[in-house]
Amino acid sequence: MDERGYWLGFSVFPGIGPFKFKKILEEFGTAKKAWEGSKNKILEILGDSLGPKFLDFQSKFSIEDYLKNLKKENVWFLTLKDKYYPDLLQKIKNPPFVLYGKGIPFEKWSEEEIDKTIGIVGTRKTTAYGREVTRILGSQLSSTGFTIVSGLAIGVDAISHKAALDNGRKTIAVLGCGVDCCNPATNKNLYSQIIENGCVVSEVPLSKSPSRGLFPARNRIITGLSQGILVTEGAEDSGSLITADYAFANNRKVFAVPGPITSSLSKGPYKILKKGAKLVTKIEDILEELKFEYQISKSEINSKSKISKKKTGSKEEEKILEILENESLHFDEIARRSKLNSSKIGSLLSIMEIKGMVKSLESGIFAIVT
Repeated sequence: MDERGYWLGFSVFPGIGPFKFKKILEEFGTAKKAWEGSKNKILEILGDSLGPKFLDFQSKFSIEDYLKNLKKENVWFLTLKDKYYPDLLQKIKNPPFVLYGKGIPFEKWSEEEIDKTIGIVGTRKTTAYGREVTRILGSQLSSTGFTIVSGLAIGVDAISHKAALDNGRKTIAVLGCGVDCCNPATNKNLYSQIIENGCVVSEVPLSKSPSRGLFPARNRIITGLSQGILVTEGAEDSGSLITADYAFANNRKVFAVPGPITSSLSKGPYKILKKGAKLVTKIEDILEELKFEYQISKSEINSKSKISKKKTGSKEEEKILEILENESLHFDEIARRSKLNSSKIGSLLSIMEIKGMVKSLESGIFAIVT
């Protein structure tokens, strides 16, 4: 058996993560020597509590049988030393020493598809505003050549993945369970589509069920695979803020979409904006910060936005466009003429700005984009 197989064996035991595995390699030199070597040394490294549990696990575990199960489930894996292990992920603190995958193996992805990536995360319980903003930005980012990375959860994650798939682009879903499991089960169809057109990845062993403690680790992998993290909507205690914190800690760009100040699901983005995230009201805010060249022109982006507007059939958006047709107006005047409340107007104008339909000028004045 080659060295990769022994890395795999250590990855299955739940008590050994990247930090402890690094210590094992430092002591033994290779995973093979550690697996077959001194039991006393292993006990010394893992401690009195974890050490005996590992030796018991090792005595019952067959690496050969596990490799057969991976093949049966069409699951591939990469070790930290493999050629196609993503460079971005390798650069974070404590990257997974084994990464499992199901779907298109990374060796078949282009360099740009692996490197030009952005994570989109947010709340599971989205508002109409959050859904629309996520769909628009996800679609525009994938149209400009980005691979969307997210976590397959309902809400923002699912919308982001679907936006990429609808544009014929690959997408990566990072799971907090084994890659042969779909969590949540309600996203089974989306999970299948991602496997056919991208991949799902995890550091969690085959068939391992999700648990609360695994999701922060999953969030760090989303960060690791991404050039930047975009938070579109989330509460003040949203799990997406953990992903943003990992991004800050690993010197990745962090972006946030402002929402209505009256919404509790705007508190997450505003919280990370105070920490230094880049405010996003249009796709150019992200492209300029990441210093990527545009792969489609601004006019094409706006054209796609106008098409999406027709699909939504929003009479309220059309009403605002009619109000602004001949002159630029202050927010309060738009609210007065439209007879809509301020909260609703704020959401509409934010969405329309992202779509490229209107632009914000100084002192709360808005105008149509020509």
